[in-house]
Amino acid sequence: MAIFRSPNPNQVSYGEAIGIILLKTQTPAIPGDVANATSFSYPVRYIVVEDASIRLIFTDPRSVLNQFIGAAKTLESEGVMAITGDCGFMAALQREVADSVNVPVFMSSLLQIPIVLKMLRRKQKLGMITANSRALTRMHFEGVGITDEEIDRLIIGGMEHRKHFKESFLAESSEFDPELIEEEVVSLGLEMLSKEPEIGAFLVECSVLPPYSPALQSATRLPVFDFLTLIDFVHTAVVKTDKVFYL
Repeated sequence: MAIFRSPNPNQVSYGEAIGIILLKTQTPAIPGDVANATSFSYPVRYIVVEDASIRLIFTDPRSVLNQFIGAAKTLESEGVMAITGDCGFMAALQREVADSVNVPVFMSSLLQIPIVLKMLRRKQKLGMITANSRALTRMHFEGVGITDEEIDRLIIGGMEHRKHFKESFLAESSEFDPELIEEEVVSLGLEMLSKEPEIGAFLVECSVLPPYSPALQSATRLPVFDFLTLIDFVHTAVVKTDKVFYL
């Protein structure tokens, strides 16, 4: 009989390979949102950084760095095999949080930028839809190792200019209409593509926007990467299953 031993003395529950660090927000999370557990086909474990509001993550994320490190250490002690964030702007915290634990850390959807660009022709661009283009700075790109050459190939569109997104998510309303948000995401993507036909793929930065990635892909007929593609990618690396193939 095989003997099973707990890998961690602090672990009391099992099977949640992905730990997710959440902002403290008020707007509901629908399926497809990183903060909704039904977005995943596997169990995930959540932890909230109480002082990390949307406003703060846009303006001064490093002021709560120690709280993010504490959250990551807690998730590691609880047995997760990899840790992610739920906001692309957490890119500013990537290096320090990754250095604080012994499991893989991928705080931001922006980590996908280099690999997506390498999939495209060198003349092609990557369209990036972000929650707040005005708050996105070099600090965030440097936090995940994005080079100047890669930044030059980004076409960035901000949802902060879209009425319903601004009133629902940036203002943290307790309700919103997903159909209106979908219309805004698609219209922004089409506008970006119209201005820059060399866009070869889209990256959706914000963790509340993956529910609308299918509509964006359908409208643009281009690959769409988002937080879920990143989390699923890492999950397949840390959770392997044995499969028998019959010819």
